[in-house]
Amino acid sequence: MSQATKRKHVVYEVLGDFVLPTENQQIVKVTGSRGNNLHEAVTAQGVTFLVSMPPKFRKNLWIKRGDFVIVDPIEEGEKVKAEISFILYKDHIQNLKKQKLWPEGFTEELLEPERTKKGQEKGEETEEKDEEDFSDSEDDESDLFVNTNRCNYQYIESEEEDSDEEGEDGKEERTENGL
Repeated sequence: MSQATKRKHVVYEVLGDFVLPTENQQIVKVTGSRGNNLHEAVTAQGVTFLVSMPPKFRKNLWIKRGDFVIVDPIEEGEKVKAEISFILYKDHIQNLKKQKLWPEGFTEELLEPERTKKGQEKGEETEEKDEEDFSDSEDDESDLFVNTNRCNYQYIESEEEDSDEEGEDGKEERTENGL
C-alpha cells in the first residue's frame, strides 16, 4: 500500500468514526511533545505521564498541545504508560458529551476558553460596527501577518525651528521599538 493510500485510510478512519472509550481506555489531554513520537499527557484527575504515538499516525496526523486523545494503557511501561489509539476532534468531543462519557475534570477546562472567546467576539463585533462607518474594508490591515522576528521601526517627522539647515523643513528620525 502506498503512503498516499495509507494516509487517506487513516484520515478517513479518524475523521469519520465516532469511537467510544472502552473500560480500559481513558481520555487524556496532551500537554506537550517530548520528541520521538512521545507526548506528555494529563488525565482528568491530574495524573501526568508519557504516551506514544503508534506508527499508523506518524507523519499522517499531527497533535498539538491541548488536544484530547483516547489512550490504551501499556502494562510493562515504566516511563511510557499508554499508547494513543484515537485522536479526538471537536465533533468527537461533542458526541462524547452528549453520551455523558466526557470526564468532568476536562469539562471545566473547556468552559473557560469558550467564555473568553465569546467576550472577545462581542467586543470585536462592536468595534467592527464602529470601524465600518469610519474606514473602508480595503484599508483595514489588522488581519495581516506581523513578523515578530524583525525589528519594527517608526519614522517620526519632527519640525525644529532652530535648525541650522534652512533648506530643510523637518528632520526624519528613526526609532526602534524593542519587543
